[in-house]
Amino acid sequence: MMKRFLLQLFGLVTAVTALIHHTHAAEIRGMPTLAPLVNEVTPAVVNISVVTRSPMENNPLFRDPFFRRFFGIPEQQQREQAAGSGVIVDAAQGLVLTNNHVIKDAERAIVTLKDRRQFNAKLVGTDPGTDIAVLKIEAAGLTALKLGDSDSLQVGDYVLAIGNPFGIGQTVTSGIISALGRSGLNIEGYEDFIQTDASINPGNSGGALVNLRGELIGINTAIIGPAGGNVGIGFAVPANMARAVMIQIVKFGEVRRGRLGIEMADLTQALAQKLGVKTLDGVIMAVVQPGSPADKAGLREGDVVIAMNGRAVRNAAELRARLGLTPIGEEVELRVIRGGAQRGVKARIAAPETTGGEGTAIAQLPGMRVIEIQRGSPLFKRLQGGGLVVSAVDQTSAAWTAGFRPGDIIYAVNRRRVQSAAELQKSLSGAQSYAIALIRGDFSLTIMLR
Repeated sequence: MMKRFLLQLFGLVTAVTALIHHTHAAEIRGMPTLAPLVNEVTPAVVNISVVTRSPMENNPLFRDPFFRRFFGIPEQQQREQAAGSGVIVDAAQGLVLTNNHVIKDAERAIVTLKDRRQFNAKLVGTDPGTDIAVLKIEAAGLTALKLGDSDSLQVGDYVLAIGNPFGIGQTVTSGIISALGRSGLNIEGYEDFIQTDASINPGNSGGALVNLRGELIGINTAIIGPAGGNVGIGFAVPANMARAVMIQIVKFGEVRRGRLGIEMADLTQALAQKLGVKTLDGVIMAVVQPGSPADKAGLREGDVVIAMNGRAVRNAAELRARLGLTPIGEEVELRVIRGGAQRGVKARIAAPETTGGEGTAIAQLPGMRVIEIQRGSPLFKRLQGGGLVVSAVDQTSAAWTAGFRPGDIIYAVNRRRVQSAAELQKSLSGAQSYAIALIRGDFSLTIMLR
């Protein structure tokens, strides 16, 4: 109890110290203000405008020049402009963090600084699973925000949200952290959101969530409200997640996710009683795939994972997100409860399962090739049926931009099972939109196409 009190007192003193530091200059005017903090951090928050060129028709035939000339269809395509926000996190390299959905399908991205200078941005890479993208600009005199430790946040901490809502210009709003570890919102593939009541509106996407130390603790990414407007519930990708994604994107141009070979579920009260576990914070191992890294490390079905690398695990979504950001080849230490006793298990993240062969091209997804999973193979047994493994994706293709990666296992389109290249192509013909269900590493994802 005393330890908790001291920690809370330390947190309060730290916050007050930071507030005093940033309001000292304003005391001359005889009023409390966050203006010094705002002046310090806002030069690092940028406006991002993108231009996309989308075909007038979705049918791939309309993208064929010969077909267009033969039928007299004009080559002109519709140009669209959109606006979002971004945050400079490395002044020397000119690296800018933003949301993937801000720059998705962008033909050109233009970054505008607070001092109104404009620069064409180069796309370093994206990760649709966390909705994070990294841009690079060549510019001098940049201001960067320091990345804070989002794992140390507490509900009730004061925060500022900075961005470009509705394209009207840089705007600062304030609030507190309303909740941590939000998931199940069906927004992105890997969910561990910070929830805040600081006003977030369309155009704030990719902007900064900042603490009173002037540190970046989140990338604003989503809102819940009528017509997409602010109702005091906004979400941000934690800075620690954004940092892990950025490191891999800068190194590889993408996030390379591996597999542990598990299927997991949240711990319910009934399961906890059955297993003799006294907490509902944890994740139960529903399936441990034979021969997988998890199997070799000694994990067993029914084990309850309560911590990863010394940090407590609350639910399956949190463990999923953290495993999904662990680089291939890295070892993780899991603290598990088995038979009422705790033990440590060390496992190494492995590369995704693959199958040999060049693969078949998919007309509706240019640049991607797939290989059918053969009956009797470990993958066939794992899926309890067939599917297709993505064998190759051209990094300049529409398939890559949509989010497909080599090693993905496609098993359904619009909730209908597909087991061959022919079935996949048939399923991608005729509908206005497609929900493609796939497995990447240990986890299921859905890629939406229109």
